[in-house]
Amino acid sequence: MNVCVFLSAADLEPRYTEPAREFARLLGAGGHTLVWGGSETGLMKVVADGVQETGGRLVGVSVEFLRAKARADADEMVVAADLAERKAELLRRSDAVVVMVGGAGTLDEATEIIELKKHGLHAKPVVLLNSAGFYDGLEQQLRRMEADGFLPLPLSELVHFATDGAAALAYLQEHV
Repeated sequence: MNVCVFLSAADLEPRYTEPAREFARLLGAGGHTLVWGGSETGLMKVVADGVQETGGRLVGVSVEFLRAKARADADEMVVAADLAERKAELLRRSDAVVVMVGGAGTLDEATEIIELKKHGLHAKPVVLLNSAGFYDGLEQQLRRMEADGFLPLPLSELVHFATDGAAALAYLQEHV
């Protein structure tokens, strides 16, 4: 399975890095491929290291202005012209999507992936890995959107919230 992971390139606390590392190790040990932003920094590095250390493949999709931060030992590295092209390429190369903790860029990626799924432009399972309750507020907002009629599909058809890496991977394996 090729799993796209959207996540931060920042150095973060263990409450965020440990769940990410757990998921990465499970992904690699299962023989799966990580499709990610290609960075050799922060949480992106933690996840890539975990996948690679346990036998998984790395397919990076960097962007021209971040080329210098791309991981040199990825199995494959693509450099997109801009962020929009990068997101499209990440989605194209994946069978499923996991959104881990991150900043505004990760939130942008998460909402775009959900929006594309809402419109039927992809049918890939999407999981938000809610490490340390990071996405509690987003889950509450999405549930309100659903309750108030803003979503044409049930939220459960658009995104799944997982509390740990094992639950996230189990959901993906069941739905790919």
